[in-house]
Amino acid sequence: MSHLAPTGKWDARYLGPVPHDSAYYAKCMLGGVLACGITHAGITPLDVAKCNMQVNPAKYKGLTSGLATLIREEGQTGIWKGFGPTFVGYSLQGMFKFGLYEVFKDLYMNLAGEELSNKYKPAIWLAGSASAEVFADIALCPLEMTKVKIQTSPTGTFPTAFGAALAEMSRTKVETRYPFGSLVPLWSRQIPYTMAKFLFYEKIVQLFYTHVFPEPKDTYAKTTQLGVTFASGYLAGVVCAIVSHPADTIVSLMGKPANKGKSIGAIASETGMVTLATKGLGTRVLMIGTLTGFQWWIYDSFKSSMGLGTTGGK
Repeated sequence: MSHLAPTGKWDARYLGPVPHDSAYYAKCMLGGVLACGITHAGITPLDVAKCNMQVNPAKYKGLTSGLATLIREEGQTGIWKGFGPTFVGYSLQGMFKFGLYEVFKDLYMNLAGEELSNKYKPAIWLAGSASAEVFADIALCPLEMTKVKIQTSPTGTFPTAFGAALAEMSRTKVETRYPFGSLVPLWSRQIPYTMAKFLFYEKIVQLFYTHVFPEPKDTYAKTTQLGVTFASGYLAGVVCAIVSHPADTIVSLMGKPANKGKSIGAIASETGMVTLATKGLGTRVLMIGTLTGFQWWIYDSFKSSMGLGTTGGK
């Protein structure tokens, strides 16, 4: 594929195996829906345990014991609390995260021009992913707030059904700060997370295709390319979990009744930086590493099936 647009000028939208037109971006958005909605909803039990470990560490001391406590007190349904808002919220988030990343990456490369784009690839990846995540979190925020409230409220104090929970969040919006009360901590968690996720993913893929599989990417079998995708996604996910964990803990603590009306600074000060950075981190590293690996694998599998090729390269 020529790197030149029909006008004869260099254009980032023509660098891949197919032109990046509106149909391409729409398919990437759909791939993002599948990648994030399925994976986040599938690990709801881990998420329920992690949120409760952050909010009530005296009761929920670890992943296994936390899950056992939830099942003992609430039955099997207790570990699947928040499945509905998780699936819908992260489907919307994935649509904008992955789809708009492709849009912004091409936009910023064209603004920078060919020489600067090649010289400062990491800066393009960072700017594109950060821009996409701003919009992704606006879509996610009301559903994330609802999910956390469902998962961390004592049994019987808050509805667990999706529709009833949304209605209750709306009815009590003065005290819950619904729908966008958690947007700033969500941005502070998700934007660094997404910047790390895309930067490290793209960089690790680049290293694979430079040192391990040095021939042109399209000469390797799809299974090999998707293996590179999963490994790069998993490693990137581990870094992401560590970078964004303190803000993730604050988002969980904001849903705790005892913290109602408290500022983010007050919650952070009372909890302490070490606890914010470490409580539930092991669970989150396992959760986010696996999650990110599968997200990239689902996304690139979908892109490949649509004839769009896999993400990243030399």
